[in-house]
Amino acid sequence: MSGQPVRSCAIHQPNLLPRLSTLAKLYAADIWVVLDDVQFVRRDYQHRARLAALDNPQQQQWLSVETHLPHGRATLIRDAQLAYPQRTIRRLGQLPAQYYHASPYWPLLHAVLEPVARTVAEAAGTAAVAEGITRALLNLLGWRGTIVRSSDLTASLDRSARLADLTTAVGADTYLCGTGGMRYLDCHPFTERQLNVRAFRPPVAAEGLWTGAAKITALWALAAYGPNCVGAAFDDLRAAAT
Repeated sequence: MSGQPVRSCAIHQPNLLPRLSTLAKLYAADIWVVLDDVQFVRRDYQHRARLAALDNPQQQQWLSVETHLPHGRATLIRDAQLAYPQRTIRRLGQLPAQYYHASPYWPLLHAVLEPVARTVAEAAGTAAVAEGITRALLNLLGWRGTIVRSSDLTASLDRSARLADLTTAVGADTYLCGTGGMRYLDCHPFTERQLNVRAFRPPVAAEGLWTGAAKITALWALAAYGPNCVGAAFDDLRAAAT
């Protein structure tokens, strides 16, 4: 209906220690639909992240958590289990600290991440840990959106129709699509449902806050520039996307 504010949603798989570009897209949306009912992919970011050295972001290391797939390659993201929860707790606590302890913002980041790490053993699900960390970072930046899971909604199996169905199911009228998603998206299901598709393109930079935004964890930018600076940059992108 005319006169009502536009509500946007981003539909994205839970990523462990998400990249800055991913976190920015979620922040720009009013609703994050956690895409947890599609196949788990070991070569993706669902259980791993690239850490980058604070003073040299080109120096990188993978942080990954061992994940058990009870149904083999057909395992859905929501069903993937942490193989060694206690080892995951130690890894999430130790490796980021090694990389970012020298940052003046590390005590704040540690205070945000540490409670999530403590609940790992209880969650036992890789997706739950990834979602929890992302939620904590969004909260730190002042995001006031809503999080729902695709497994709680009804949607088509076809890739683009599924995204359009999920957008409708959460009451949004705009789907915020990342650069990669725009390459394969079929806009017809959105047009049929009278939905908008808006491309989300974060800055590409060789230096500064957006360095390696599509590859390395957002923890680097948060540690190097601080939550206030990152939040302000996200607010600018969100304003440009409306």
